[in-house]
Amino acid sequence: MPRIFSGVQPTGNLHLGNYLGAIRNFVRLQDDYECIYCAVDMHAITVWQDPANLRSNTREVAAAYLAAGVDPKASIIFAQSTVPAHAELAWIFNCIARLGWLNRMTQFKEKAGKNRENASLGLYAYPSLMAADILAYKATHVPVGEDQKQHLELTRDIAQKFNNDYGTETFPIVEPLIFGEATRVMSLRDGAKKMSKSDPSDYSRITFTDDRDMIAKKLRKARTDADPLPAEEKGLEGRPEAANLVGIYAALADITKQQVLDKYAGSQFSVFKPALTDLAVETFGPVGEEMKRLMGDPAHVDAILKDGAERAIALAEPVLKEVKEVVGFLAP
Repeated sequence: MPRIFSGVQPTGNLHLGNYLGAIRNFVRLQDDYECIYCAVDMHAITVWQDPANLRSNTREVAAAYLAAGVDPKASIIFAQSTVPAHAELAWIFNCIARLGWLNRMTQFKEKAGKNRENASLGLYAYPSLMAADILAYKATHVPVGEDQKQHLELTRDIAQKFNNDYGTETFPIVEPLIFGEATRVMSLRDGAKKMSKSDPSDYSRITFTDDRDMIAKKLRKARTDADPLPAEEKGLEGRPEAANLVGIYAALADITKQQVLDKYAGSQFSVFKPALTDLAVETFGPVGEEMKRLMGDPAHVDAILKDGAERAIALAEPVLKEVKEVVGFLAP
């Protein structure tokens, strides 16, 4: 069976974009793939994290997976730092990846900003660790958003160069899985910006911890424009806020944007927003409620993470042993 690997950073404030763009899709992949899902806490510390918050946020990611419907018996759920193969393989890949490849990574440029010289080496080498995350399990497919496609291409380059350098077929060339409607959910306050946990406005995002009343309040306050919804999807061009809300509705209802417009063409947002609100409260509200229930039982979440780590180690250790033999390291 083909194998999936993916992860979410435990940096707090998981939101609707994380759910629609990633976590909900994790659930849907379980029937057709062997699935390995991680809270990537090692990636999180590429920027400073409060240790107590990091521990809580790692449990929050696991709880979100479970609340959304990931089956911890059918899939593997664990914290990245509990499986040593990730760090060991990342160093080997640091010696395979080329500086020119990493210099082209746009996400590093965006996160480092103007103060690039003060960015951590970890933030710069983030893509090598991501490659190790995936290839430690010889994953064949990775569900990615548009903003991660470049990193996955680097993973493919690293796998191919390793295989070529050592004359082996150790690693598969991983394929991306990119999903349909609303894979890139935008801010409720600015349709030109991605929904983000770092946005200073709480009203820019709907979080897993928002209750039903808060979900409704945020959608009522979501920015729109004065025009009615168009009959055709091309009519959303140049209307980022309208396009975003239509995309969210489409994703929550599991239909296309055009099907949403077929139903609401000509409607003002005074009609469309309440319909979207009802849908969001009905579909996303229960996920957040279940996540909060799970967060109230940290021992249960920790037990699932421990079991997942043991299963992940059992898969990754033989791969790491094979890689060390190929590279020429002595056996312990």
